[in-house]
Amino acid sequence: MKIIERKGYLNKLIECLGTPDIKVVTGIRRCGKSILISQFSDYVKKNEKNLNLVYIDLQQLDHMELLEFQNLHDFCIRQYKKNKNNILIIDEVQLCDGFEKAINSLHAKRLYDIYLTGSNAFLLSSDLATLFTGRTIEIEVLPFSFSEYLEYFERNDIQDAFDDYFKMGGMPGSYEYHDEGRRYDYIADVYRTIIERDLFQKYKLRNRKELMQLSDFMLDNISNLASPHNICMELNKDHSAITEKTVSKYIAYLERSFVLYVASRYDLKGKKYLSSNSKYYVADHGIRYAVLGTRNLDYGRTYENMIYLELRRRGYDVHVGKLYQKEIDFVATKQSKKIYIQVSDDISQEKTFQREYKPLLAIKDGYPKIIIARTRHPEYQYEGIRIIDLAQWLADSEL
Repeated sequence: MKIIERKGYLNKLIECLGTPDIKVVTGIRRCGKSILISQFSDYVKKNEKNLNLVYIDLQQLDHMELLEFQNLHDFCIRQYKKNKNNILIIDEVQLCDGFEKAINSLHAKRLYDIYLTGSNAFLLSSDLATLFTGRTIEIEVLPFSFSEYLEYFERNDIQDAFDDYFKMGGMPGSYEYHDEGRRYDYIADVYRTIIERDLFQKYKLRNRKELMQLSDFMLDNISNLASPHNICMELNKDHSAITEKTVSKYIAYLERSFVLYVASRYDLKGKKYLSSNSKYYVADHGIRYAVLGTRNLDYGRTYENMIYLELRRRGYDVHVGKLYQKEIDFVATKQSKKIYIQVSDDISQEKTFQREYKPLLAIKDGYPKIIIARTRHPEYQYEGIRIIDLAQWLADSEL
């Protein structure tokens, strides 16, 4: 299996070295968390002085006895070395029954700089505060970006490579299969494992069919404005008996397991978040095609999904903008930075171009405004709005 260094995530881990918090690497299944933590281990070995590194992979038979929390705790105590830089890395920590007891005890003793990875079903963002008594830092890992795809396949033909990435997605494990059908089978299996094993196992659900219907519906409606009420109404048209409360609960489960991401709406004039209608995005566009095929194929909505994920990779908080009756696809903020973004498949027609730039021109502040579309041309400007080709924007983190 070919491996590339995921520099952005690796740097986030490196920046955490020596901090007293419990560092937790999270993300959807098979997005590369274990390989990332292994790369971090290699970095530590090469660069940290006076090191005592304790690396435990609980999937290995060598560590079977550590699948009980007291044994795990006692083993780590024995491995500690006084007057050393003690770093503890545990991969697949959830395999240890009661792991949080061992980790909390070790953290309270301040013996180790602690790093953990685990299944998305057991180390959810919403659970970290209740699992661990100490402060945690979460490093969320997403599937491969387009720039990582280019590096993995050693490609420089950005436009043609983008067409292939559009079909393949960013799940790194699928890249080992040369046949498109086998790649999609792999991705669909990962998805089904999350739905049928992770969520049912964790939440003790009863109605598998309802959850599958809801999750498939969400995949089919990425980047559409939706609310639990409207989703419930649509599903009930197909003779489903699902309730609005259940829809809300299942969507929350899909978010917590990193299958779905939500972008809430923000009123640019009233400067407030709106509770009605949000947009939902899938963790990787390859999941959508692996599960649903090419039915209702909409390039623009898939492009929007890709841009949303890339903005998150670049550290932005992302919302959907509302200005009177106009919609801004993304309002992306990071510290003092703010960017307004419109997304389109094709802006070669004047009517479509007007539809995209008019909402941006209606915003009167001085923050940057961008239209990202599949132009296949160098960047240019219109009335102060940057027009950037989608493939080029995804390939270049500086844009």
